[in-house]
Amino acid sequence: MKNAFLIAFAVLMFCGCQNKEKTQSNIIKTIAEDTLSKTAAGTADVSNAPAKDDKTVGLIRKQLNVLLKKDLPVMTKENRFFYYEAFDLNNDKKDEYFIGFSNSYFCGSGGCSGYILNNDGSVINSFTITDFPIYITTSSTEKFYDLIFENGGKFYIVKMKDGKYPSNPSVKQELTGRAPKENTKVLDIEGKKLEKYSF
Repeated sequence: MKNAFLIAFAVLMFCGCQNKEKTQSNIIKTIAEDTLSKTAAGTADVSNAPAKDDKTVGLIRKQLNVLLKKDLPVMTKENRFFYYEAFDLNNDKKDEYFIGFSNSYFCGSGGCSGYILNNDGSVINSFTITDFPIYITTSSTEKFYDLIFENGGKFYIVKMKDGKYPSNPSVKQELTGRAPKENTKVLDIEGKKLEKYSF
């Protein structure tokens, strides 16, 4: 009788465990299917997903906290984010970093501001009143590619001079027409849907 009771108890426990595992498996499967369908449809909410954090992002964050030290106390959390793209501007096999912003603290009716940093995080220069994207041409000056900035629907060619690009592109040579299509775009914030990072 005691053995029969133990066998019956073991069978019940085994069945209960299997049902529990099956239920958990079904829940996980349902969540995964829901997430996949929302991701494919572009309706998944990834606003709380952690941003990719790599060495470059850390370097840029550190530099922005130094460059904007006086601004930080008055900036809101919503204004403390940036976009970046890497490009080797001088063919030294090391990327430089274009840093852009797209919020009310850094942008106004004249455009937005940003930075170009060397691979080690040092500042090549800051720029003001530009619309994104920025175009990198195939021509160069002082071993750095010339850039094309857009401001107010007009395009301006910006060239390196004495180790810096000018900070206000609208005072430089205006191009007629549109930026040539063969130029590389960087900081195409709207077109590429670049990832944003907090600092």
